[in-house]
Amino acid sequence: MPSDTPPNTVTACVLIIGNEILSGRTQDVNLHFLAEGLNEIGVRVAEARIIPDDSDIIVAALNHARASFDYVLTTGGIGPTHDDITSACVARAFGVPFGRNKEAEAILLAYYKPEDVTPERLSMADMPDGAVLIENPVSRAPGFQLENVFVLPGVPRIMRDMFEGMKHRLSGGDPVLSISITSHLPEGKFAGPLGAVQERFPEVDMGSYPFFRDHKLGANLVLRCADARMLDRAADAVRQMIRDLGSEPVEDETAAGIGINDGQLR
Repeated sequence: MPSDTPPNTVTACVLIIGNEILSGRTQDVNLHFLAEGLNEIGVRVAEARIIPDDSDIIVAALNHARASFDYVLTTGGIGPTHDDITSACVARAFGVPFGRNKEAEAILLAYYKPEDVTPERLSMADMPDGAVLIENPVSRAPGFQLENVFVLPGVPRIMRDMFEGMKHRLSGGDPVLSISITSHLPEGKFAGPLGAVQERFPEVDMGSYPFFRDHKLGANLVLRCADARMLDRAADAVRQMIRDLGSEPVEDETAAGIGINDGQLR
């Protein structure tokens, strides 16, 4: 018999740190990877923020996120340059001393040739007191964990490998399931009825993502919920809504995902 136990939801916040992201010089690709990877282990990204290399803003964002969500993952700001201030900000947010982590320093000294060891490179071993290292199999400079905060680099390849190596530390809940239904109706026609369906199923996240294809307007309706039975019921209601409006729902028409205007995941 199906259980009536509510889904166990574990949440995360991703803080993307870096002026280069906000300026448009660098395009972030880490959020998509982390959102998918976390969902696979039952951790739902409930909030994501892009913030500048500003210590006051970073500290405030960290303190809000670590008190509001089960996990916080940061990307960016742990390199060897003057604007890499994430590690020091984590120490400040937790109110703990900041200085040389001997284990991290030993890793860097073993990796670099003596003539390549510089104070700037060794500064990547400066971490909050009590930090637990996150192994870096690519360029060796480790990230770290402090309580429920996980500090990762911004370089996508390195970040991905480090996440794969540390995700076993996360205790997930029920993975969020999703159903995508395509409607060949303009949003203005189904907006009201969709709102009524959402009111009937408040536990299900419903999003409408419009597109223009073949000279026609339409939308991908994406439903997300950790409760499979509730998700199926809501999806049936959306399908019936489309039929009641004189159209026919189409399942998974854009297998690659959904996005504004073109139906493609970005």
